[in-house]
Amino acid sequence: MRVLLVTNYKPDGQASMARYASLLSQQLREGGFNVETISPTPVMTEFVGKESPLFRWLAYIDKFVLFPPVLRRLSHRADIVHVCDHSNSFYLRWTGKTPTLITAHDALAIRSALGHFPQNPTKWSGKKLQRWILRGLVHTHKVVCVSQKTRQDFEALLPRGPSMTVIPNPLNGNFRPAPENEVNAVREICKFAPEDEYLLQVGAAAWYKNRLGVIRIMGELRKSPRFSKVKLVFAGSPLDSDLRKKAEELGEVIEYVWPSDEQLRALYSGALALLYPSLEEGFGWPVVEAQACGCPVITSARSPMKEVSGGAAILIDPEDAAGAAATILARIRETAWLREAGLANIKNYSMDTTKERYLDVYREIVHASK
Repeated sequence: MRVLLVTNYKPDGQASMARYASLLSQQLREGGFNVETISPTPVMTEFVGKESPLFRWLAYIDKFVLFPPVLRRLSHRADIVHVCDHSNSFYLRWTGKTPTLITAHDALAIRSALGHFPQNPTKWSGKKLQRWILRGLVHTHKVVCVSQKTRQDFEALLPRGPSMTVIPNPLNGNFRPAPENEVNAVREICKFAPEDEYLLQVGAAAWYKNRLGVIRIMGELRKSPRFSKVKLVFAGSPLDSDLRKKAEELGEVIEYVWPSDEQLRALYSGALALLYPSLEEGFGWPVVEAQACGCPVITSARSPMKEVSGGAAILIDPEDAAGAAATILARIRETAWLREAGLANIKNYSMDTTKERYLDVYREIVHASK
């Protein structure tokens, strides 16, 4: 079977989407499939920095003018076209008669544009783009959602839309308990003493990551003797100025900006727990990454975090700092069980399982199209 994977425009820097497409491509090739991966080529933006006001408009030319004819030509020689990110749904119009599917990762941007999240207002241009993305989804044979929560969101948005199914994201095999020397290396970078403990938050600066909630929860925890000396590490994008000020007021907060996978693995492995009180997610990679590294997980009692963690987590209300702290204090002694249960849960997210489920969907769509 010849599979054409359509991935994201590289200058946009969508790291999680690039990782997802890379994992899928690797597994399909190892399964003996003829896989070709394509994305819009940066032509118009080649000599313009992302900070330029022209970047977005030149990128639109690369994506919407130059790329569609290339996609149409390559689609003709594929048995199936898989658009790896639902935000590229507009490309489905350019695949001709070749069967298609698209992976939906989350409906957060679409729902924000519809006013579902007042804390994340969308400009008029963004609203128009998200409406375009939503309408584009009706042109596929099937939508694959990465969690039940994502499926529920898209079924509500497209009640008469295409058939949908759930295939969870696969876990990157690089995430596993790190050796002691790697853990010690990141501890040295953080300037920790041998006896220091820390809670870890992982992610970018997106509103739904609830970084302010992390600081508030940590502030409540610090009131207890158990956590009075426990430090907090933010791994990912830098804190903005307002959050950095609040972190300085809290004290003992470390920013570990954009760690490598190896460094992140070590941070997970050495942490007392992952503190991940997201307000919303499409899947929640850090939950399973932490579990794979033997790191206990503290996350929101909301879908999909509750779904993805498989019951192997301390579940909290992300918007109730005092209540969250009380729950954590009551259950933090369960770390040994949380590690064991988490390592068992990640078996549900193996790349082999993901590959087989996608192959079943590919065969179903190709067979139906004939």
